[in-house]
Amino acid sequence: MKHLTTCAVALCRAALYFTPSLALAEQSQTAHIDDREMEHVLVSVPIHRQESQTALPVTVFSGEALRAAASATLGETLASQPGLASASFGPAVGRPVIRGQQGARVTVLQNSLRSADASSLSADHSVAVEPLLAESIEVLRGPATLMYGGGAIGGVVNVLDNRIPQAQAETLTGGVEYRHEGAADLGVTAFNLNGSAETSAFHFSGLLREWSDLNIPGEAIDEQALESLHDGHDHEEEEEEEEAIENTDGYIANTGGRTRSFTLGASNSFAWGFAGISVSQLNSEYGIPPGAHAHHEEEGYEEDEHEEEHHDDHDDHEEGEDGIRIDIDQTRYDARVLKEDPFAGISLLNWQLSHTNYQHDEIESSGEIGTHFSNSTWESRLELNHQAIAGWHGQLGVQWRHGEFSALGEESFIPMTESTSTGIFLVEGYDQGDWTYEMALRLDQDKLKPAHSAAQTHSFNSVSASASALWRVAPEWQVSLALSNAERAPVTEELYSNIDIESDSDHGEYVVHGASQSIEIGNADLDSEQSHNADFKLTWQNAVVSLDATLFYNHFNDYIYLKNTGLEQDEVPILSYQQEDATFYGMELEASLALVSSETHNLELTLMGDTLRARFDNGLAVPRMPPRRVGAKLSYQQGNWSAFVDVQDAAAQKDPGEQESATKAYTRWNLGLNYRVGKDSNEGSLLFFAKLNNVSDKEIRLSTSFLRNYAPESGRSLVGGVRYTF
Repeated sequence: MKHLTTCAVALCRAALYFTPSLALAEQSQTAHIDDREMEHVLVSVPIHRQESQTALPVTVFSGEALRAAASATLGETLASQPGLASASFGPAVGRPVIRGQQGARVTVLQNSLRSADASSLSADHSVAVEPLLAESIEVLRGPATLMYGGGAIGGVVNVLDNRIPQAQAETLTGGVEYRHEGAADLGVTAFNLNGSAETSAFHFSGLLREWSDLNIPGEAIDEQALESLHDGHDHEEEEEEEEAIENTDGYIANTGGRTRSFTLGASNSFAWGFAGISVSQLNSEYGIPPGAHAHHEEEGYEEDEHEEEHHDDHDDHEEGEDGIRIDIDQTRYDARVLKEDPFAGISLLNWQLSHTNYQHDEIESSGEIGTHFSNSTWESRLELNHQAIAGWHGQLGVQWRHGEFSALGEESFIPMTESTSTGIFLVEGYDQGDWTYEMALRLDQDKLKPAHSAAQTHSFNSVSASASALWRVAPEWQVSLALSNAERAPVTEELYSNIDIESDSDHGEYVVHGASQSIEIGNADLDSEQSHNADFKLTWQNAVVSLDATLFYNHFNDYIYLKNTGLEQDEVPILSYQQEDATFYGMELEASLALVSSETHNLELTLMGDTLRARFDNGLAVPRMPPRRVGAKLSYQQGNWSAFVDVQDAAAQKDPGEQESATKAYTRWNLGLNYRVGKDSNEGSLLFFAKLNNVSDKEIRLSTSFLRNYAPESGRSLVGGVRYTF
C-alpha cells in the first residue's frame, strides 16, 4: 500500500500542477458529454441493453480504448481492468482470468460462439482468438451460465469482429496497422476491410506476427522458488534433471514464434433481415520455456500421411531449436441468419452456426511430433426475442454443441472423447419507473463418451437461475443487486485424465502433463459444481466524476480442483482431481475524474483497484489467485496530441495455495504518447503511437500463471506503431 500511496500522490500532484481550476471542468460539462462515444450496446446479454441498463457485472472494450489496450494475447489485453488478470508466459500464451477463475470455468467466445480451441485444457495452449482484429470485447464477470452454459461458471469473454457484416451505406471502410515491440522484437501487421453495395456486404481481415525470445530482467527460472517447493525431497535424480535445464539471464529461451490469421465474410440483406457466412484460418507456432514442459524421452507416435507432410513443413524452422514447439492450425466456418418478425409474437430470430477444425502438434527438440491434439466442434445457437407480454420482454434460446477431442502420442493422458451439450434458456426483463428487473432460467444436459473401455460414459443435468434488480436512485447514481445459482458439469480432463492406465497392461506408467510438471489423475466420481453468487454494484456518473464499485460473493459446493496426493512417479508429483466446498469474495473499484475538460484540452485521472480472497472450507487457500492490486492513470489530450502515464501496484501473493510458490509484490509504470493526423472520416485518419512498458524494468511473476517459476513477464519494452483508418 505504501507503493501505491507514493504513486497516487505523484500523479495527483502532476494533475494539480497542470490544473488552474477544477471549475474549468464544471464550465464545460456539456462539451465533455458530447465528446463521449455513444455507449456500447451489449451483444453478450440476451436482452440487448447498454451497460447502464443491466445489473450484470460487465466490462466492455471498444473503439480507441480497445485499440490502445490490444496486445498479442487476450489475457494481456484485458489484464489492466478490475477483476481481470492474465495467466501468461511470453507473447504467445495469455489466457484470461476472471475473479480468479480460468481454464474450463472461463468461456472464450468468438461472436457469441465458443472459440473451440484447446486453451482450457492446458496452461501452455494459446487462445485461438486475435484481440488486434476485434471491434469490441465484452467480459461478463461472474457466472454467465444462463446465456452460455456451465462452462461459463466463472465468466465469459466475447470477442466481436464483424466477420459476418451487415450491409451499410455504399462505402468502403477499414484500417491497417503496424506495430513493433522491443522486448521480443515483435512485429505485427493487422488489417481489416469492410465494404457494401446495395444489399451485399463483405469483410476481409488478417494479421501477421513474428517475434523472438522474450527479454526479461534477471534470470528466467526462479531457482529459489523451485527449491522451496522441493524442500523435504532429497532425490539425486531430481537434482540431476534440474541441473540439465539451462537457466538463461536476460531472456526466456525458446519463446519466439509466428502467427498468421485471415478471415473472409460476406452477407446479403433482405426485406426480412440478413444472412451471411464467413471462413477464417489461423496458424500459430511458438516455443515453450525450458523446464516448463518436460517429456519422457520416448518415440513419437506413428504419423499418418497428413501429419508427415505437416511435420516436413517445419523441419527447417526446428533445426537447431532446443525445447518443445507448439504448432497450431485452426479453420473455422460461421453462418448467421437474422430475421425480423418471423412469426406472430416473435420480434426477432437470430440463428448462428459454427464448425471448427482445430489441431496442434507438440514438436520435440529432435523434430519428432510428440503429441497431436485435435478438436472438431459443431455449435449452433438460436435466439427468439418475443413481443412484450404484460410489460415483460425477453428471449427464449436453444444452444447445442457437439465435439470430438483427441490427444495422440507421448502426452496422450486423455482418451479420445465425444461430448454433446444441449441447453435451453429463458431471459426476461421488466422496466417500471426507476426500476429494472431481470430474471433467467437455463436447463443443460452434458454427455461425455470416451473411446477407451476403462472410462465410462457420463451424463449430467444442470439447472441455473438468476434474478436481479437495478434502481436508478437519482440521475447521477444507481445501485443494483444480482443473485444467481449456477451449475457446471465436469469436463473431459477432470473425469478421464490418466483414467485408462490401471487397465492398460502395455502402459505401466502414468503420463506426465508437461505444462503443470505433474501427473494428473481424473476422477470418474465427480459431481457437478454448484455456485451461489451475489453481486452488489454502485454506480455514480456525471460530466466530471464516474465511479463503479462492486462487491461479489461466490460459494461453491463441490468445487473441482487438483489435489496433491503426496505420491510421486519418477520424482514427478501425482495430483488427483477432487471436490471441496470453497468461497470466493472480493471487491472491484474504478473511478475517473475529469480534471480539465474543454474544447482545446482534457486532463483525466483514473483510479482502479481489486481484491480477492478464495479459500476452501478446510481452511486452505485456492491456488493461483491474483493478488490485491491498485492503480492510477493520468491522461492528457490537446489538439492532435495525447499522452498518458499509468502505474499499477500489486501486493505479494503470500498465500498461493498448497504446493504452490509465493510471488513478490511489484509496481509497474507505463508511459504513452500519440499523435493523430486528420479525423475519422472519408479522408481517413493517421495515428502514430508509442508506449514504454515496465519503465523501471521490474521482475514480475504472476501468481495466476502455471509457469511463473519458469517465465516472468516482459522487461522494459518500447512499443511503437502507426495506424491508418478510413
